[in-house]
Amino acid sequence: MIGLPAGTRVWLAAGATDMRRGFDGLAAIVQMKLCEDPFSGHVFVFRGRKGDRIKVLWWSGDGMCLLAKRLEQGRFVWPGAESGAVHLTQAQLAMLLEGIDWRRPVRTHKPTQI
Repeated sequence: MIGLPAGTRVWLAAGATDMRRGFDGLAAIVQMKLCEDPFSGHVFVFRGRKGDRIKVLWWSGDGMCLLAKRLEQGRFVWPGAESGAVHLTQAQLAMLLEGIDWRRPVRTHKPTQI
């Protein structure tokens, strides 16, 4: 994904979203259901009903960006809540986009103590 500016917040929209929605429909969800400004520069992530598709909405400063991704195998890990939003770090967003469980990442290397 494109590098995001420092201080950019990432929000997951809980529940399922109709993946037929585009820029305007997703921006309306951000305003009405999440009570956020879609033009704030923050990132808003939506998941489809089956869990294998997501859309990411982001205002880059000069235009609205919409990223869509479909996993060929597996599902995107999503909060169990049906409404509201969950805040993620940019690292957790990167894990989510790779299909990794961002809630419990496993470290492959344990640092040694000196």
